[in-house]
Amino acid sequence: MELIGSGRTADVYAIGDDRVLRRYRDGGSAVAEAAVMEHVRAHGVPVPAVHDVTGPDLVLDRLTGPTLLQAALRGDRTADDVAGVLAGLHHRLHAVPPSGHPRPVAPADGAAATVIHLDLHPDNVLLTASGPVLIDWRNATDGPGDLDVAYSALILAQVAVDPGAGPQALAAALIEPFLTMAGGAPLRYLETATARRGADPMMSATELDRLGAAAALVARTAR
Repeated sequence: MELIGSGRTADVYAIGDDRVLRRYRDGGSAVAEAAVMEHVRAHGVPVPAVHDVTGPDLVLDRLTGPTLLQAALRGDRTADDVAGVLAGLHHRLHAVPPSGHPRPVAPADGAAATVIHLDLHPDNVLLTASGPVLIDWRNATDGPGDLDVAYSALILAQVAVDPGAGPQALAAALIEPFLTMAGGAPLRYLETATARRGADPMMSATELDRLGAAAALVARTAR
């Protein structure tokens, strides 16, 4: 199989012209991820179709098109455009009823639960001929939509406070319009998002060092 992509946790291989195999390097099961993807797809959220799941392997539709990040960095999308796409995907996703995920996040204050992605950022959105498609569902579960928005804002802020990050200026320009368009009350869950992000074993030491500054940036911007 031809290796066509690698991320922090998985490698992606081509299977012919119309499918890919996404394999987790740690051998962890992809069954729960596949179930969430099929659940949200049945409710109209644009995700790749799942054709098979076995252990750490997911066979998915092969999609073509740049990521939202790539499109923005080459000047095809403005910061407001990118913020609108991200917020729109949050709105669509948070209209979906819970999936029955085995490890949900309990909402605070009696808030309703929905499906949350917990990694929704410009590099996880593919701009296909049929529109934006949300990929990389490993972190997805059921929980409060405001946590999902807080998580996305925190990811953007981590890039915005990193002077060595290529998309630093774009990320900094995205936070305010994204929070405005996404709406809700994400500050209620900023502490939870920060704690979960800090416990992520895939975070580098540099990312962890700047996590507090990123959370403070989100808090200032959201007020």
